[in-house]
Amino acid sequence: MQTAIATVCLSGTLTEKVEAIANAQFKGIELFENDLLSFNGTPADARRMIEDLGLRTITFQPFRDFEGMPELQRSKVFARAERKFDVMGELGCDLLMVCSNVSPDSLGGIERAAADFHELGERAARRGLRVAFEALSWGRHIHDYRDAWEVVRRANHPAVGLVLDSFHILARGTDLSAIRSIPPDRIFLVQMADAPKLDMDYLSWSRHSRCFPGQGEFPIDDFMLALHATAFDGLLSLEIFNDRFRAGSARSVAVDGQRSLIVMLDELRRRTGEALPSHPELPPKAACSGIEFVEFAVDERGAVSFEQTLRGLGFRQAGVHRSKAVTRWRQGDINIVLNSEKEGFAHSFNITHGTSVCALALRVDDAPGTADRAVTLLDQPFQQPVGPGEMTIPAVRGLGGSLLYFIDHQTGLDRLWDVDFESFEEDGANDAGLLTIDHVSQSMHYEEMLTWLLFYTSLLDVRKTPVQTVIDPGGVVQSQVVETRDGSLRLVLNASQSRQTLSSRFLNELFGSGVQHIALATGDIFATVERLKVNGIELLPIPENYYDDLEVRADLSADEVERLRAGNILYDSEGNTEYYQVYTKTLEGGFFFEIVERRNYTGFGAVNAPIRLAAQTRLTPHPTLQEI
Repeated sequence: MQTAIATVCLSGTLTEKVEAIANAQFKGIELFENDLLSFNGTPADARRMIEDLGLRTITFQPFRDFEGMPELQRSKVFARAERKFDVMGELGCDLLMVCSNVSPDSLGGIERAAADFHELGERAARRGLRVAFEALSWGRHIHDYRDAWEVVRRANHPAVGLVLDSFHILARGTDLSAIRSIPPDRIFLVQMADAPKLDMDYLSWSRHSRCFPGQGEFPIDDFMLALHATAFDGLLSLEIFNDRFRAGSARSVAVDGQRSLIVMLDELRRRTGEALPSHPELPPKAACSGIEFVEFAVDERGAVSFEQTLRGLGFRQAGVHRSKAVTRWRQGDINIVLNSEKEGFAHSFNITHGTSVCALALRVDDAPGTADRAVTLLDQPFQQPVGPGEMTIPAVRGLGGSLLYFIDHQTGLDRLWDVDFESFEEDGANDAGLLTIDHVSQSMHYEEMLTWLLFYTSLLDVRKTPVQTVIDPGGVVQSQVVETRDGSLRLVLNASQSRQTLSSRFLNELFGSGVQHIALATGDIFATVERLKVNGIELLPIPENYYDDLEVRADLSADEVERLRAGNILYDSEGNTEYYQVYTKTLEGGFFFEIVERRNYTGFGAVNAPIRLAAQTRLTPHPTLQEI
């Protein structure tokens, strides 16, 4: 298949869009008419710019309100089409995309529409051009691809073909089986878009919430299987309308588009067992068994206070790097690395962001294969000099410019603690009973959220949960989780359009997206809280009203509620499962720790999020909120 992307997907001028598309290694574009109208040059100038970047215009679109017009308007419609053909000649483009009519003046009837398309095909063919018909999901008379195909079939002209658009088909829940019987040479263009499942009109849904394959909730794989059954091997393009994309970087969005196609086609290859020419096989998604370590970038001053916090949480120093100012802190199966080097990546990260998480290391089944997959997906690889005999760990750039390392057993990378560190064990008297990293919460700019969702789901064998809306005193936060099926890796992605939420304020303090908090798991939340108090850790105070309400709504005894109150512990339950959570006060830079105990509970205590956010806001009030 020949892959492409529509210019309407991206923000910026036509020049900026085309440059971003070329940078993302596309070879074809669908040129959206408005982008050409606002271009400061002739269609011939646009063609030169496009072709100079190694691209070609595969489609000019959209041509609206064509078929079924009354006689008085019909001649004007064909005159308008002739002018579009003139422009296409200058662009060097041979395909015009025609949307089904939405005009209230249009007349219904398959035969009438077919006759119009036959004539349009005649006119196009005289110029060596073609036209393709798309059924809009909100079309006045034709909104089903099966009706559009019937129009094309009856038009019976070699210059007239069909457009299959995954959004218009899947949004209406239209049966896919009829796709399999369409001759592949009659499908001139396939447009791909995913979307979240929303209860709204098709036009608004399409214009604001489309996203790339893998970022939404549509059964894209089923659509591709139906298409594959036709033996289609033509033009496959992305057409996305999305408010987040319009606010984001054109280059980043274009890369996301290419990444989504690579993954979608590789998944099709895996499901069918058939090779796809020009689309090489990817290494499989990484099976991840957890987080090997979290690395913080700290300076000498920050290291002192952060080490004190770690000791209070029950960590003990367990090793020193053989050649760098890097220390390992350990408790249970949790490894935290403090990097206070005065040069290199962590030093630069600390200068920009202060004390913060600069890297996560994931335990995967095949580290080199994961790195290879990442590079094929256009993720940015990272490497810096290592000392003699030290290990080179594969890594790519992650959220906010941080690093994502890959560590496995089969290549011996899990020996890094013995190879790169001088190990020792401090007294564990402060041990607080922390066992593992339960989840990592990452805050990001609103327009980045779909990017990082795709980044993780395309690289790792994880699933995504539905988006949840969390109420913050400063606004609304959208939260979505990517996780392995066994819960060994859980990443919580948070973003808000409001600048006043805790998540957004963290971005301002950090100067970019990053890890806002890490949740550490314990087997006994009450014992852990008592030890943290002894160790001098200040916990986030929870309002009395929360516990008064808990006595009424939860199936807990008065003594159990009192134990929760005494420890500032939040509680949730689902059926026979229970969840306990407690938070440290916010540290410098807006970072904090969470301690959780799960009793067969798979959620994240969403009901408690507004209580926690309000308590944190109370301790670090926003100036704007104080004025309200």
